[in-house]
Amino acid sequence: MTLFRPCIDLHQGKVKQIVGGSLNQSGAETNFVSPYDAARYAELYKQHSLSGGHVISLGPNNKQQALNALSAYPNKLQYGGGVTPDNANEFIEAGASHVIVTSYLFEQGQFSWARLEKIKATVGADRLVLDLSCRKTNDGWMIATDRWQTVTDTAINQQTISQLEQHCAEFLVHAADVEGLQAGIDQELVQRLGEICTLPCTYAGGAKSVDDLQLVNTLSNGKIDLTIGSALDIFGGSGVTLDECLNWNNQN
Repeated sequence: MTLFRPCIDLHQGKVKQIVGGSLNQSGAETNFVSPYDAARYAELYKQHSLSGGHVISLGPNNKQQALNALSAYPNKLQYGGGVTPDNANEFIEAGASHVIVTSYLFEQGQFSWARLEKIKATVGADRLVLDLSCRKTNDGWMIATDRWQTVTDTAINQQTISQLEQHCAEFLVHAADVEGLQAGIDQELVQRLGEICTLPCTYAGGAKSVDDLQLVNTLSNGKIDLTIGSALDIFGGSGVTLDECLNWNNQN
């Protein structure tokens, strides 16, 4: 059954919700900047026993906020953002249940199996989440790295998923083209993920109401979980409340 999974997105040292496709080195189009720090959100999720969420660092100057959130709700939140074999264990020791990796796995736009083996050897496959955030092209959905600005030639398809599932515990998939727009999820991508994924997988991007939880559940046959960001009331949104998401999870 599809579940709601929480998130904490960090940008320039603040908890924010941004338009994913606008993210670059100079900034991003911002939907919301929270007056609260990351630990406050982690404590909120702890209060409601919401696990399996992710803390994502979008660029530099977010490390202390991330560490504070992980220590506030230890072993229940995943961390992603600039993770490499050199720093992965620091986030695990700070309280991350898993580390989430994308850009490190690519060298000059090409997927590196050697790098995957290295990060897996560092933290273990059971603590590794692969972020397959993507953009849609004429050739299908292709993994995007470097703040979703570099579209690689690695496609999200049956072959890729089957190979990667041997090396990780979960997948996280941001649909960068609709991330933060609150204009609806990428239904084709969600259905495709439901068809090809056998490991736990969380989709993020475009959710605008609590009805999207039912939609993802239907499209994926209950196999894909959903993160809701910009539309959520705790992030300044008006499309869905945290209470509605909690009720959904409790009923399922």
